[in-house]
Amino acid sequence: MKTIYKSDNELVDKFVSGDSSSLETLINRYRKQVYTYILLLVKNSYLAEDIFQDTFIKVIRSLDEGKYQDNGKFLAWVLRIAHNLVIDHYRKEKQLNAVSKEDFSLDILNSKKYAVRNAEESIITEQIRKDIRELIDYLPQEQKEVLILRQYCELSFKEIAEHTNVSINTALGRMRYALINLRRMVREKNLTLTMS
Repeated sequence: MKTIYKSDNELVDKFVSGDSSSLETLINRYRKQVYTYILLLVKNSYLAEDIFQDTFIKVIRSLDEGKYQDNGKFLAWVLRIAHNLVIDHYRKEKQLNAVSKEDFSLDILNSKKYAVRNAEESIITEQIRKDIRELIDYLPQEQKEVLILRQYCELSFKEIAEHTNVSINTALGRMRYALINLRRMVREKNLTLTMS
């Protein structure tokens, strides 16, 4: 139990020293954020699971080879590896539009979760999620990436800036424009994103 409360870098050091349970703790700590980030990019749960596995295989190899620099940004480093593996996948496939939208069931933009829902509320909520998922696909890539990193991976704007190699102001601006564009698309498509 003590391992859970150790910092990322302490866990990395323990793993490099031979304690494999430390890596398991790190994977469990960031499983949801890394998997969600990949799923939002590839929109296919089977493919996302494969890339998630490949990401941590690469993490293990990189740690074993001493490629990780202890800078307190373990999650950002893992997300960069995942991002590069997604890009590699698309380069191999050369079919950027061959992604399924049906296999995509996530809570977008922190929608409220209800303890008890009747069937109608569930249908409405699912339609709202589906509408938002489709709208996010229309955002420019830079805005989409910042939105995903902020909403799903829960990175700070400082971490997003470092991950995307831009200034904090640029990251903030991209998020602002992403939200403005989402609101504009909601108005243009006359969508209702609340339960009346």
